[in-house]
Amino acid sequence: QVVSTTKTDHFTSTSASQTEITGLNVSITPSSSSNKILLLVNINFGAATNGYIGFNLKRDSTLIATSTAVSGDDRLQGTMGGYHSGTAQIESAGFNFLDSPSTTSAITYKTFVSSLYASVAVHINRTNDTGNSTYNQGVASTITVMEVAA
Repeated sequence: QVVSTTKTDHFTSTSASQTEITGLNVSITPSSSSNKILLLVNINFGAATNGYIGFNLKRDSTLIATSTAVSGDDRLQGTMGGYHSGTAQIESAGFNFLDSPSTTSAITYKTFVSSLYASVAVHINRTNDTGNSTYNQGVASTITVMEVAA
């Protein structure tokens, strides 16, 4: 089975804490506890200058696919990240992950964003600038999950 969600509206956050991106989640009920779930995530974002952005994934309330490359300090242990240098730019963060949820109960995969520098506003699906110019874009983001038989 394949389940997908496309988010076309705007979401913004200035928080350094992990903030759930509303509307960019997907639920699936595996048919076997030995099956795996392939996640395909693409998040498009804009920010003000010097936007350092981190993204995390959760299966229900459990963080998944997080880095162990940094620890024991203030650095984000994230799934993916990005840097935004201009207010009229769109950047993309993409990630694929094969999860082993070991359940036949319904699970929900959720996306989270963190603004990691000076409370810079991060905008999901649009540029920071909103003036009537062709380069100030609105875009879409997706999360797709596919059940893979063991």
